[in-house]
Amino acid sequence: MTTEQVQQWLDDYRTAWETRDADAAAALFTDDATYREQPYEEPYRGREGVHAYWTRVTATQSDVSFRTGRVVTAGSNAAVEWWVTLRNDGAEATLAGEFFLEFNEGGLVRHLREYWHFAPGHIEPPTGWGQ
Repeated sequence: MTTEQVQQWLDDYRTAWETRDADAAAALFTDDATYREQPYEEPYRGREGVHAYWTRVTATQSDVSFRTGRVVTAGSNAAVEWWVTLRNDGAEATLAGEFFLEFNEGGLVRHLREYWHFAPGHIEPPTGWGQ
């Protein structure tokens, strides 16, 4: 995967999250994908699992703003930091995280692992973030 291909996938992911579109999110993954949101829990499996997860977690979200840092690629793998501000049940919140992505030949994600941190309120990234 090229940096540009990964960035396009991230742009599509951003659109899906900011519009809370579970169909668009699920379409970014392979039929047999794994989406591991928490390292100690079972991953969500396949497009159906991604769709169910996204439907549940975005139901209370609004005013989502998603941005990413510099993409790092190695073959079919990519890693990238992300920063999100949103409202959850009306309360401002900030999420800072990182994706590790494995793509198939068609540009869909086969495996996603994410690590993220939550803070109440709207927080801007620190200087130099995402470089």
